[in-house]
Amino acid sequence: MPFTVSYDRFGGPEVLALTETDLPQPAPHQVRVKVKAAGVNPLDSKIRRGDLAHVFPAAFPVVPGVDAAGVIDAVGEAVTGFTVGDEVFGVTPAGSYTQYALMPAPVAKPDALSWETAAALPTVGETAFRALKHLDLAPGQTLLVHGAAGSVGAIAVQLATARGITVVGTAGAGDLERVTALGATAVPYGPGWPGRVRDAAPQGVHAVFDTSGAGVLPDSVDLAGSPDRVITIADMNAAQHGVRFTGMDPADRAPEALPELAALAAAGRLTVQIWRTYPLKEAAQAQDDIDHRRNRGKVILLP
Repeated sequence: MPFTVSYDRFGGPEVLALTETDLPQPAPHQVRVKVKAAGVNPLDSKIRRGDLAHVFPAAFPVVPGVDAAGVIDAVGEAVTGFTVGDEVFGVTPAGSYTQYALMPAPVAKPDALSWETAAALPTVGETAFRALKHLDLAPGQTLLVHGAAGSVGAIAVQLATARGITVVGTAGAGDLERVTALGATAVPYGPGWPGRVRDAAPQGVHAVFDTSGAGVLPDSVDLAGSPDRVITIADMNAAQHGVRFTGMDPADRAPEALPELAALAAAGRLTVQIWRTYPLKEAAQAQDDIDHRRNRGKVILLP
């Protein structure tokens, strides 16, 4: 019987338990994947604590996680284009902290893409892709990314620069060199940041993507000239400023992102910083590290 991490009540990382479960059977439009790597995201902890119960109602026991990469070992009867033995990655609505997961929309994993990177891409990559899609910038325009050194921000910087968009990214002092290496003009965050952004982008800022939730929306609207040119995934007060919040509506997704992200990563044109990997039995420690912001990049489980 396969091992799975699950929890039967809301709480801290200590509610996570490793248990044996029955082998899941794929529905007609699903494949079953033997998981090689699973991504750990801040969203997993928010759901575990019950912070998002109004959006993601719990039916206990809950298997956390949505990002996985692995090898197909069973195929639902209506699935086409995939077969047993194919290497894939994607989203697992029933949870990814497990040795076997069900995947309704697998994406082929390029041979050059590691299991860890493939498992790191779905949530953060789709989020960055979706934000840029909504902002609809043209080559030559300027994008400001708040939290440019974070997992989502770093991918947004790379996607934007690959499309010919000029990027200014705010980050902490210890991350400025990394943001510059990603292709952005790095600006220290903190008091006075709007003036530093204006100095870095005398041509003006055409749009702002906030991944930080650090209360930057009023000044961001001022810089962009209109609230509809600002989008956030982190500031729950977005509506007060007329700014779009993206991420809570499951219908607001860009599934077309994953093949493009995989191709860019396999070609070495997009990097995802992997901070640490853990065995499945240490899922609680992995989530605790993210809860306390110890990580400097993605955290991955290796079932």
